[in-house]
Amino acid sequence: MKIKKILVANRGEIALRVLKTAKEMGIKVVTVYAEDDKALPHALFADESYSLGLGALSETYLNKNKLIEIAKKSQVDAIHPGYGFLSENADFARLVESSGFIFIGPTAESIVLMGDKIGSKNALEKIKIPMIPGYHGDDQSVENLAKKSKEIGFPVLIKASAGGGGKGMRIVHKEAELTEAIRGAKSEALKAFSNDKVLIEKYVVNPRHIEVQLMSDTHGNHLHFFERECSIQRRYQKIVEETPAPQMSQELRLKICETAVQISSGINYRGAGTIEFILAPDGHYYFLEMNTRLQVEHPVTEMVTGYDLVKFQILVAQGDKLSVKQSEIMQKGQAIECRIYAEDPDNDFMPSIGKIEKIGVPTLRDVRLDCGFLDGTEVGVNYDPMLAKLIVWGENREVAISKSIQSLDEVLFLGVKTNRDYLKRILGHKKFIAGQTHTHFIPDNKEDLAPKELAPAEIAAMIAGLCFNEQKPQSFQDKPGSVTNPWLELVGFRNV
Repeated sequence: MKIKKILVANRGEIALRVLKTAKEMGIKVVTVYAEDDKALPHALFADESYSLGLGALSETYLNKNKLIEIAKKSQVDAIHPGYGFLSENADFARLVESSGFIFIGPTAESIVLMGDKIGSKNALEKIKIPMIPGYHGDDQSVENLAKKSKEIGFPVLIKASAGGGGKGMRIVHKEAELTEAIRGAKSEALKAFSNDKVLIEKYVVNPRHIEVQLMSDTHGNHLHFFERECSIQRRYQKIVEETPAPQMSQELRLKICETAVQISSGINYRGAGTIEFILAPDGHYYFLEMNTRLQVEHPVTEMVTGYDLVKFQILVAQGDKLSVKQSEIMQKGQAIECRIYAEDPDNDFMPSIGKIEKIGVPTLRDVRLDCGFLDGTEVGVNYDPMLAKLIVWGENREVAISKSIQSLDEVLFLGVKTNRDYLKRILGHKKFIAGQTHTHFIPDNKEDLAPKELAPAEIAAMIAGLCFNEQKPQSFQDKPGSVTNPWLELVGFRNV
């Protein structure tokens, strides 16, 4: 069945991302919005847009029945869940298909299987996928978990089976910390996921987080679009992603990618998915988990391969056979993505809210800003604080880093604090430039990444600039018809 109309069951930049590709394919797009999002571009630029009303997320973007009602009212053929929200909700996938719509994603069975960290490991052990030494059995007593931890050997990682984002996760370095850590992880997991089941893994010191982009159709074709390096993380949340992964041999790269394809084929997967691996300093890699959806960082893969992953998602969902062969997929150049958050890294990463007076536009070639906001729109506390993603391509890694730093200066978000300067410190760090990244990069280099005190000359220049800007609005007000908003007249401004 050819898809002619899609409902995007999401918000912000990912809703816009799907909207743009669908329109290029000649497909009509319906979007939804909570009332506090009605001024955002995803609610303005679709063919049709419907209000989800006011209230908690459960009443708006997570309201499955309301989304199905809108899908029926707007007579769409398919529903794209984006990422986050209901994208990995098996009940929603089933409801979509039982209501007569195409779910642009994997089967509910795949979502259930790979969403359970213990169940997925059990399944993948059968097809001999490399696993981190650990315990993921049914005996969840504190005594047994402690016993298994000691058998594995410290340090160990305790983590919730049913969740992610660092919730229900504890690193234990010695036996004295073990019982309290197990109880704490189980308690936190129960509150976050209504499931206190945990698994124990050998904790790999200074690992790298490598993931592989997959795409599978319903005709038995399973392809990889190479790997991404996602080791720059803060509190288990990715901040900077890039591809190709630095300091990796082509032999290891292909081996990891082939293992990911083996997993996709082994579970008869459908659609876009990502296999995440832990890469140890000794070169051994282990399956971590699978994300059964499109990833936030998918644009870097698109930049170096030249393929539109959302387009492939739509084609696969309507039953088409993938038109590309594995031998045709290659990496060209280097791409880096920086996640721009509304937060103040220099004040313990406190969230920043308020009106975005003006958004800067990148000017360099092969630079993309995926943003779900417009000038004058509000940043609140109800959603993830990510404002935008800056994606940069360069003919090599050195060029990509340089262009990223320059572009971060251009994509200002006047009116709210952002982490742009913090991202520049990461990109400019000598170890990052050398490709010496791992998942503890940020805590290990905390002092280097802290803001530096300004020299007296820099302070004087800043004061002079502020005084000059304060005088500008008054002179403009004397001119009939002139712009009176000072934010719109600032050029080259940096959040400090």
